[in-house]
Amino acid sequence: MNEMDIAKLKVADLKALLAEGRDIEALLSAMKGDDRVSVRKLADTYMKRKVKEEQERERVLHLYDPESQYYRQGLYHVAGIDEAGRGPAAGPVMVAAVILPPYWDCPGLNDSKKVQPAKRDELYDKIMAEAVAVSCIAKSEQDIDRLDIYHATMAAMYETVETLSVPAEAVLVDAMPLRDLTVPHRSLVHGDAISASIAAASIIAKVTRDRLMVEYDKKYPQYGFAVHKGYLTKMHMEALREYGPCPIHRRSFEPIKSMVLGQGNF
Repeated sequence: MNEMDIAKLKVADLKALLAEGRDIEALLSAMKGDDRVSVRKLADTYMKRKVKEEQERERVLHLYDPESQYYRQGLYHVAGIDEAGRGPAAGPVMVAAVILPPYWDCPGLNDSKKVQPAKRDELYDKIMAEAVAVSCIAKSEQDIDRLDIYHATMAAMYETVETLSVPAEAVLVDAMPLRDLTVPHRSLVHGDAISASIAAASIIAKVTRDRLMVEYDKKYPQYGFAVHKGYLTKMHMEALREYGPCPIHRRSFEPIKSMVLGQGNF
């Protein structure tokens, strides 16, 4: 491929050749030497995109460092566990466990808090379709009030491991220690940012809970659950002052606890 070969090709034709992925080095070399600014710019844009894609692959591959410690031991079914909804004053806490194929390629995989909602939905679909196993357990507001949020979350974490369709050979969990597990396990602080499996679990838990809160918004539209997902935003607090708590509010959380007892000034 030389300059004469591409001289009569339009930018659209060159885009198609780049998409085919054949003789890329020679094609790019010819494009960089082309007299047309649009062609040189296309080559530059293509290379910048490829560099960005490679950086993303490297970032995601690095997320498998915690899993690799088990892979090297011949333990390939590593479950990552994470939760969504410990902080809100309404709705359940959702816990997910996910076993990914070793070194599964998934551009964009990250802690759910760092991913935009539309991308979270895409990742959710990909994880559900391609993961080795997924389990997602909800603990209701009644469970939370009865057990407290910490122990309700812990109970759900154990349940997610027990209900995986493929048994976990090892477990990585975000922050919370699960000492009663009978398989090798580690608790990782900020695990959703450093482990691929935990990041995948954070996506499943977050998307599942958010979708549930959108459904609750249809039943209790005055509270704005579709917007704040149960967190105590200004909007939520104003609704609580006007309407009081509804059935999905956590009675053990403030200010709902004091409102139910009639002790608060809201």
